[in-house]
Amino acid sequence: MVRLPLTSEEVERGQRLGALLRRARGGRSMLETALDARVSPETLRKIESGRVATPAFPTIAAIADVLGLSLDAVWAAMNQPEPGVEPAGAGGNEGERLAS
Repeated sequence: MVRLPLTSEEVERGQRLGALLRRARGGRSMLETALDARVSPETLRKIESGRVATPAFPTIAAIADVLGLSLDAVWAAMNQPEPGVEPAGAGGNEGERLAS
């Protein structure tokens, strides 16, 4: 299977997701969080570091549940640009790609 390259917006969204999960995890260990969510610690590490920008929905749902995050809050945080940071491609006449 051939995967299409991610857009800069998708990469940034994945980085915001990773940052959110790291903050929500706080002092809790990555290993404990991953095991409680029934995902591998390596998967959680890749998501938190932004290396997996588009993780599967059930994976995010399981991690969010363990961390006490609502999926609405996760979705909102993923799609909210960082204050003072201009989104990639902003300012140009590029077409906007819709998320599906």
